[in-house]
Amino acid sequence: MTDLTLMTFAGDPASVLPSLALLSHRVRVLPMDAASLVKMPENTILFLDARDDLATAKTLCRLIHATGLSTPIVLILTEGGFTVVNSQWGIADVVVASASPAEVEGRLRLVSERGNSPSMENRPSSEDGVEVEDGQIRSGDLVVDTKGYTASLHGQPIDLAFKEFELLKYLVQHPGRVFTRAQLLQEVWGYDYYGGTRTVDVHVRRLRAKLGSEYEHLIGTVRNVGYRFDPPNDDHSDALGRADQTASPNKSASDE
Repeated sequence: MTDLTLMTFAGDPASVLPSLALLSHRVRVLPMDAASLVKMPENTILFLDARDDLATAKTLCRLIHATGLSTPIVLILTEGGFTVVNSQWGIADVVVASASPAEVEGRLRLVSERGNSPSMENRPSSEDGVEVEDGQIRSGDLVVDTKGYTASLHGQPIDLAFKEFELLKYLVQHPGRVFTRAQLLQEVWGYDYYGGTRTVDVHVRRLRAKLGSEYEHLIGTVRNVGYRFDPPNDDHSDALGRADQTASPNKSASDE
């Protein structure tokens, strides 16, 4: 049995791809909007209803890939939809709404098998500019201690409120992956939090201020999507190191 998610605007989900009702898979039905992305489990195959709204379907496909989700997408189309869809949509497969149960089952099997191949998610964390050891996450001069609930830069502690630390920790644990504000609100604040996504913006602004001008860029903004953690590259670290070495003699001289 495969876990499936169907995103649709249809009032009767059974009418979108009738063959699904004849198969023995779990099917979760969600509205076709960005907020639904945070409700999808990690191991699911997404059926996206593109029969009547190809523009929204394409936007969601782009958003899914921009946020770093590896969820396979199967588009449900009418015959006319095939003239629009191409490889840039980043989908795993397509199926017409009138497809038979045997065809849908076969496509599901192929999508599942392709999903078992090695992906970018399986790379060692050190290749992402982040190293994890004994509960400590290191990225350049930034260290986040998930056991001690502390963070430091250049060995100096950063004074973070609890939610600021949780937000930093979550972003650092997923380097390079873009999260929408709604996703961060769910993962960091939880399902029972009723505040708006503006809360995320406020905490990001505070985090950047505490990281300082040299490191505020570690929390990047992806326009119209959300935020991500951008590990420092070697060139940036070397430049900072050279700056520190240049500044140190002057500081010592003034102290004397």
